[in-house]
Amino acid sequence: MHSMPPEDTPGTMFDVEICYALPERQVLLSVAVPPGTTVREAIERSRIVEQCPEIDLSTQAVGIFGKIQPLDTQVSAGDRIEIYRPLTVDPKLARQRRVTKSRAGSVEGRRWHAKERR
Repeated sequence: MHSMPPEDTPGTMFDVEICYALPERQVLLSVAVPPGTTVREAIERSRIVEQCPEIDLSTQAVGIFGKIQPLDTQVSAGDRIEIYRPLTVDPKLARQRRVTKSRAGSVEGRRWHAKERR
């Protein structure tokens, strides 16, 4: 005997958040999904691609609470699914810029100086 999957009734649904950040704006959507929903299905259900058509799940990484996950990962109630943008600056160059800024005496940079100089 084959059982049918549960219907999308409010009693069997739970909420997850989908977020995508651009330099000029952030998008955070809450979507109700049934148990067994994957990251990809939750993103599709949120329709975030209609607001941000530049999203390409075939090339962009996604994660849950800051940890990269495959698109077929099942989501849990309260998860925050994040869609990551590709890097626009080489990580090594970004670090060099931060160090240069910190050595110029910014508040952030004080941790680089010896304790007696703080």
